Amino acid sequence: MDSVTIWTVIILLGLGSYALRFFFIGIVGDRPMPPWLLRHLRYTAVAILPGLVAPRVLWPAATEGEMDPARLTAAAVTVVVGGWTRNIIAAILAGGAALYLMLYLVG
Repeated sequence: MDSVTIWTVIILLGLGSYALRFFFIGIVGDRPMPPWLLRHLRYTAVAILPGLVAPRVLWPAATEGEMDPARLTAAAVTVVVGGWTRNIIAAILAGGAALYLMLYLVG
């Protein structure tokens, strides 16, 4: 990509982010939001986080885009431990330990 395209994307994403925040803080900020909208906004992080993590698990750059059993196992362990304990630190530590153990065992 050339630098003009990169800067265009960066500027447009920045403007879009600002517009989205301005809408909720500047325009709607002084009024109560409807309960159905608040219920949906609670799940924003839950929807975004898998979208950020899934490509790194399914198409990792470390293996040049090939699926890797070590990373799939680590992701599964992280999800299971997180759901079982409801503790994000335990899930992260268990997933990291599973990744390093699987990389040691599988190679």
